[in-house]
Amino acid sequence: MNWRPVRRTLGITGFGVNAYTADAREQLIEEHDETGGGAGKHEELYVVIAGHALFTVDGEEYEAPAGTLVHIPETGARRSAVALIDRTTAIVVGGRRGAIVPSAWEHYFAALPAAEGGDPDAAYATAAAGLADHPDQPSLHYNLACFASLAGNTDRALAHLRRAFDGDPRTREWAETDSDLDPIRSDPRFPR
Repeated sequence: MNWRPVRRTLGITGFGVNAYTADAREQLIEEHDETGGGAGKHEELYVVIAGHALFTVDGEEYEAPAGTLVHIPETGARRSAVALIDRTTAIVVGGRRGAIVPSAWEHYFAALPAAEGGDPDAAYATAAAGLADHPDQPSLHYNLACFASLAGNTDRALAHLRRAFDGDPRTREWAETDSDLDPIRSDPRFPR
């Protein structure tokens, strides 16, 4: 097994990340769980970036060719992997469950399929979940204004648009040509 100390080398402090490389029939990831004395108590994501591995998680085997993601949220789950071909490489990313606050953009990106599918109310609900962590984020408010506008909720759309304009002047430029706001553009309360 060849440990590649990514986190240590780059000085990353927001999450754990390392890489491992092994040849055929060699141990790629040692058998372990994340509850022991030296463990980080992390949930882990393994990304096989080259080769082909065989993961074993709590006795279940999973083949993992290049491009496979193996997510292990349970800290007590026993996990290991063996390389099936030479120069198999996996990146492992770990962190404590609940430690990461998703970025504001993640909420409105997750809402886009509903909006594009013709359900702006569902899009609004998905994106609005981001307000709990990002109550003043201008881009989030801008996108909420767009979803509310498309849903026919003028008051809600205008309130979000004002918050977006107050928080980031660039949102005014976006609004000039954004067709999502056409349903509310003629309202005299539309912020200029």
